Amino acid sequence: MSYKRLIAILALLIFALCAASVQAQSGRHQNKPEPAAPVPTPTPEPTPVPKKSESEAELVLLVATDRMSGENWIPFSYYTAAQQGCAERLRRASAVDVDIAERDMSRGEAIKKAKSQTKTYVVLLSIKTDTMSNQYDALELDFTMFEPATANVVITGRSYLNERRTGPVVIGPSSRTSQVFRERYLKQAGEDIADRILKKLHITPR
Repeated sequence: MSYKRLIAILALLIFALCAASVQAQSGRHQNKPEPAAPVPTPTPEPTPVPKKSESEAELVLLVATDRMSGENWIPFSYYTAAQQGCAERLRRASAVDVDIAERDMSRGEAIKKAKSQTKTYVVLLSIKTDTMSNQYDALELDFTMFEPATANVVITGRSYLNERRTGPVVIGPSSRTSQVFRERYLKQAGEDIADRILKKLHITPR
């Protein structure tokens, strides 16, 4: 083989190798995978505001009795009747949570209790002898409601159990001096006081 022919063959081989290399590189460029699409970041949902429990009242009323300031002959059952009547009627308001004091309170203790509270009003009931009545044992139910934190008096007043008292008539025993009769009247007097308290607080009973 001549020298020129050998040179020509080598040149062809080099050309073929170069062409194959270019084609391979071109194929790699064409087969380059496309970049993956970005994963969308989930938008955080707003934290739900907890709903106010239906049982969570706007305010609390504590109904207490002051037995020591009344006459010695007045039975404790009279105070219990007035306290229950007031508390039961107050519970008819959905915006009010009502507690009954476990023990007797003096006015000073009721004020101290109200000052220690943040949303509890203290209602203090006391039974006194109605000096305007002709009956020596005629009674009246006095009340005072103290504001929480300050113990300021929100409302005060009294409800009568004799002929001066307005409201529905209690159908009771024939004897107006019976203990059962007075207890029923005291319960009604407590209900009247509760209505006056709710009206003062602009709360409508259920």
